[in-house]
Amino acid sequence: RRILKQKEKQNGEIDKSALRVLGGLIKGAVWVVAILMILQNLGYNVTTLVAGLGVGGVAIGFALNNILGDIFASFSIYLDKPFRTGDFIVIGKDKGTVEHIGIKSTRLKTLDGDELVVSNEELTDSRIHNYKKLTRRRGVFQFGVTYDTPVKKLRKIPGMVSLIIEGIEKTEISRVHFREFGDSALVFEVVYFLGDKGYKLFLDIQQDINLKIMEVFEREKIEMAFPTQTIYLKK
Repeated sequence: RRILKQKEKQNGEIDKSALRVLGGLIKGAVWVVAILMILQNLGYNVTTLVAGLGVGGVAIGFALNNILGDIFASFSIYLDKPFRTGDFIVIGKDKGTVEHIGIKSTRLKTLDGDELVVSNEELTDSRIHNYKKLTRRRGVFQFGVTYDTPVKKLRKIPGMVSLIIEGIEKTEISRVHFREFGDSALVFEVVYFLGDKGYKLFLDIQQDINLKIMEVFEREKIEMAFPTQTIYLKK
């Protein structure tokens, strides 16, 4: 256990959950060896005992297959470190903050506040998104303007939106394009980057961008589109 702690300190972090897992397994192994030595000193035939346990162990092994899989998976999580305690991860449709990494399972605190328990074997077999590793966020959104918008104004829109985003701290514009002719709108797509991983800040900035686009469009007399249908009647 002391060696493991020293190794973690060299890496700059101590994963307490992983140390508890490995420490518990090492203690268990030490106790098994100690008990066998005591039995041998008391005159019992340890070789026969171990052989007998080996035969019964085959049956027990089949029964404990899932448990053993989870235990080995906990080793994999410790060695590979796909996530640590405190990381926010997404597994399929589930997401939450890692609160405890145990021998058999890992516990997450979801956004709703409840606890989600996931087996370690399932975790190692799943694709995991670890947002703790995120250094910046990529924002992508679309908006549409009406079909009667003059081409001269359409050409100005990419520059207008780029100026708005460049004027906001920590943001970097990637591109603004007139993407497609929609059913009821001329659709533009915007991609930008936020140099911060905070999700609340990301939403605040997206809201600020949306409001500033509406302000500029109102000033330039550019109408935002909404779903409409035009019906032509032939007499």
